[in-house]
Amino acid sequence: MLSQELVLKFLRHNPALSVTSLEKEANLPKGTLLKTVNNERNLNEKHLNSLLPILTKYGYSPTLYQNARVISIINHKGGVGKTTTTGSLGEALALRSFKVLMLDMDSQGNLSQILGIDSPEKQIVDALLKGEELPIVSIAPGLDLSPSDIDLAKAEIELIVSIGGVLRLKNKLSPLLHLYDYILIDCPPSLNALTSSALIASKSCLITLQPEISAVKGLNTLLDRIYEIRTNLNPALEIDGVVFTMVKKNSVHDGVKEHVRQSMTNFRVFKTEIKHLVDFQKSQIEQITISKFAENSEAAKLYAEFSEEFSNYLQIVK
Repeated sequence: MLSQELVLKFLRHNPALSVTSLEKEANLPKGTLLKTVNNERNLNEKHLNSLLPILTKYGYSPTLYQNARVISIINHKGGVGKTTTTGSLGEALALRSFKVLMLDMDSQGNLSQILGIDSPEKQIVDALLKGEELPIVSIAPGLDLSPSDIDLAKAEIELIVSIGGVLRLKNKLSPLLHLYDYILIDCPPSLNALTSSALIASKSCLITLQPEISAVKGLNTLLDRIYEIRTNLNPALEIDGVVFTMVKKNSVHDGVKEHVRQSMTNFRVFKTEIKHLVDFQKSQIEQITISKFAENSEAAKLYAEFSEEFSNYLQIVK
């Protein structure tokens, strides 16, 4: 049965749909949907019954949003914007009223630290090795974090030698899937057991790529690992695409970006590019999200734009 919550969730996933046009198609009084989106009124049963066939025409189904989409943010090269992308994309999606959980799967704990969690009392390693539930810390409305620090490093060997070790993260996430729209996993800068665990638990992966020759040269190795996981352990794993990060305006970056767009035709290269901006570093020093640090900054606006492009793309492939 269609509910107001599902209507709003469908509209958040489809920002290109005009609420005015939907009202007309469903014969709703003018302003009904707009007021609902702005939390100024509630839809009644008659409204919902009228909307159901219209939304169905545009792709709605009762099971469409039952489970979160689990996405690994990945690149085995360090310093290419994985952590910044996880935190900033997660915040941007939460600001659009999605429910987001971020997982810090890097034993350096950078994601946790930049969000103000320096020494978590409970962390992911406790869930993976001690059978506890994944710890969840609220960062902002609609935005949660499962933190880590250096203790996660010891989990790798134990996961390798344990029966089904690399499946533990997937099993721990299973009871949480219905609580979120997106679960973003910040992967470590290596192709280790922690990265494999994240990819096995994921529906898809997003590759952050700094447009430098050294980063592009390692892309094939990364793709080989993704295909190995898909072939042997997670056949449902998809590649959402590549997002360019830490982009500078120079001929080298321009040339590398053009090369990637022309040669990597098997998956999407997103149009939004994340520039190399000092506000990202400043916000991390302050241990707050980019929008809290500078809501109207170019840095915050770039991830707002990317979150819209990204969720529009996911609606197409869902």
